[in-house]
Amino acid sequence: MKKLCAFTISFLFLKFSFILCSLTEPKCFWRIKNNEDNYGDFRSDCGFVLFTHEGPIEKNFYNNVINFRIPTRRYELFLVMFFATDEINKNPYLLPNMSLVFSVIVGMCHNISEVLDTVNSPQQKTFKFINYNCRFWQACDVQLTGPSGALSIKLTITSRTPKVFFGPFNPNLSDHDQFPYVYQIANKDMCLSHAMVSLMLYFRWTWIGLVISDDDQGIQFLLDSTEEMKKHGICLAFVNVIPENMHTYMARANIYDKQIMTSTAKVVIIYGEMNSTLEVSFRRWGYLGAQRIWITTSQWDVIINKRDFSLDFFHGTVTFAHHTGEIAKFSNFIQTMNTSEYPIDISQSMLEWNYFNCSISKNSINKMGHFTINNTVEWLTQHKFDMALSEEGYNLYNAVYVVAHTYHELILQQVESQEMVSHKGIFPDCQQVASLLKNRIFINPVGELVNMNHRENRCAEYDIFNIWNFPQGFGLKVKIGGYFPCFPQSQQLHVSEDLEWASGGTSVPTSMCSMTCAAGFMKIHQKQTADCCFDCVPCPENEVSNETADMEHCVRCPDDKYANLEQTYCLQRAVTYLAYEDPLGMALGCVALSFSAITILVLVTFVKYKDTPIVKANNCILSYILLISLVFCFLCSLFFIGHPNQATCILQQTTFGVFFTVAISAVLAKTITVVMAFKLTTPGRRMRGMLASGAPNFVIPFCTLIQLVLCGIWLVISPPFIDRDIHSEHGKTIIICNKGSVIVFHFVLGYLGSLALGSFTVAFLARNLPDRFNEAKFLTFSMLVFCSVWITFLPVYHSTMGKVMVVVEVFSILASSAGLLGCIFVPKCYVILVRPDSNFLQKYKDKLPY
Repeated sequence: MKKLCAFTISFLFLKFSFILCSLTEPKCFWRIKNNEDNYGDFRSDCGFVLFTHEGPIEKNFYNNVINFRIPTRRYELFLVMFFATDEINKNPYLLPNMSLVFSVIVGMCHNISEVLDTVNSPQQKTFKFINYNCRFWQACDVQLTGPSGALSIKLTITSRTPKVFFGPFNPNLSDHDQFPYVYQIANKDMCLSHAMVSLMLYFRWTWIGLVISDDDQGIQFLLDSTEEMKKHGICLAFVNVIPENMHTYMARANIYDKQIMTSTAKVVIIYGEMNSTLEVSFRRWGYLGAQRIWITTSQWDVIINKRDFSLDFFHGTVTFAHHTGEIAKFSNFIQTMNTSEYPIDISQSMLEWNYFNCSISKNSINKMGHFTINNTVEWLTQHKFDMALSEEGYNLYNAVYVVAHTYHELILQQVESQEMVSHKGIFPDCQQVASLLKNRIFINPVGELVNMNHRENRCAEYDIFNIWNFPQGFGLKVKIGGYFPCFPQSQQLHVSEDLEWASGGTSVPTSMCSMTCAAGFMKIHQKQTADCCFDCVPCPENEVSNETADMEHCVRCPDDKYANLEQTYCLQRAVTYLAYEDPLGMALGCVALSFSAITILVLVTFVKYKDTPIVKANNCILSYILLISLVFCFLCSLFFIGHPNQATCILQQTTFGVFFTVAISAVLAKTITVVMAFKLTTPGRRMRGMLASGAPNFVIPFCTLIQLVLCGIWLVISPPFIDRDIHSEHGKTIIICNKGSVIVFHFVLGYLGSLALGSFTVAFLARNLPDRFNEAKFLTFSMLVFCSVWITFLPVYHSTMGKVMVVVEVFSILASSAGLLGCIFVPKCYVILVRPDSNFLQKYKDKLPY
């Protein structure tokens, strides 16, 4: 019952894989492997010897030659050998009247003890081992070795037999001085690092771990990858260089494990050979539960055998393989092969692959013979059975054809030279065989060019696969894209849009040291960390970062634009100023006109009642000058309202300074007149003459002249000009008048303040002089109001911006002018208009000074 349960579970997962294959584009494949690798056995190399045979071979030839148990990991290579030799033997144009057969090099692909037992059996006593293969005579037959290079190098150091290595390209084997008879069928990985970096950029993986083997090939890949990553802003979270020596590795294994498990990098590149300590590390990390995306080469498309159904145990393995043509006939050959002619029964193999793990005990495999299913073959033929032919398998397929074409050429040379040997197809000259082998160029049955003389193909295309690991050893291999190095840079990488990850979702897993900064933020690099580690901070005021992520600097908006609240783009500013249409501008304008009108009415009143004692007693000429200047003071505030231009900007400050100087000078002249009239009780002729001649009136032109000089200097040095204020109000550009030289502006205000302070001082001293028409008290109070307004103005003005500054200045002009008007002339108008009975002179005639 346990066995039936295990098989049922396995069958359901297998069926799920087939359903998924039918829904996934591009084409996907499925694979299953036995659990014999659970015990940590390395992947052994495989070696074959190809030789020719006149006429057809016996149907049971391979059953006699290969009569040992084939390891599960070597099924693919034997199937490729069977298929390739069978296809060549059926081709009438390649090796006609000859059969291409192979045997296995002793000690490779299998346990050597099994072969020795077979050789010593009575049926095989006529065979002997010559140059690692069984033949009746001495010949220079070509050997095929791979897929790893370690054992192949050991077997080729002393041998002069031509060999074709079908594993991944190994730079050590390309040294023809050391290995003159070794030739590689695989293309050199000229663009592998660039292809991997392109994939990382596509998925925005910027925080990467790198694990390499400690050999020349691994170090070279490290240098190439590091340089390529640095160009594109990808950072290495860690670099593990795995030593080749097992004892050295085991001493440091915990360090490597801790680095993998604690690192925040979710994407790890693995580069190196299987059948090494690097494979031990990879499997250790799997059992430790390292949830990573592994990016590696095609030889690492392994399946992790797990009982627990945990799709996210591995996010998936992404492998890069050289693009290979699809061998359409291979699948049909597997399904229709005559199992009596080959030592592999594919239906029984499938049964074995499905039936395992019912018990942890290894002895459970021995009970396989007691379990059979009658419809296994029928079940296989009803499903599309596509074995995932690896890059190694495809290289082996090409290697067989390379040897077949070489043998074909050698036979033609034998026929042309009339050189006959004891047996046709025997080639004793290894030098001749090697010379023809290394220059083979042909088109394989798939339609691809195979050139043995040039393996550094810079335009070699890569297929990108994603491998899912299911429980019970099931695996799914899906082609997700390709890399074409000779295309334009923007078209080199192609990735399927409907990519689904092993975790079950379509969202791309992230691998970043820091999360991507959203729009409106910029990144600030952390100290003593990699460039990929940074903090995200909002953009400064009026600066934006658009939809492009991870901006180093925000972009400042132009002066006529401003940043939106999210600081992602710039908006057009609204142009504004203190306009008459604004409620505040309209109110200030009305106040200015109203006070101007009131001042004119007061002037008319004074002109009308110029003969009355109260008007005469206060020097009517100075009163007229003061009233007229106050009218212009009220009106000059209108220059501050409305759209500014160069003329209004100049008139604003100059008219303000000049007319206020005239007004304060008039107040000062009136104050001096009062003091001279009442303080000098016994004036001499000279003082009386100055008072009678109106000398105090000359104060006005003298003081005004000084202000005019200051304004002239202002206009020459740095006159006021139109300016734009973009800081006062968010999203608005305020058009204002810049005062130009701030120093001269404060000189103008300071000069006005000194005049006001002088008038206040003189009036304060004369405030208690007796007389009914003495206005010293009113002048004192008016100067107190004036000084209070402008002293308050300075701090308020400098603490505001934009239109508020203009409003403060207009308000100060209106308030100080209204203070002068109210404090000096309102009491007099009250006497003139309301209390005319008090406006007489007889009672005080004797007290008047003039």
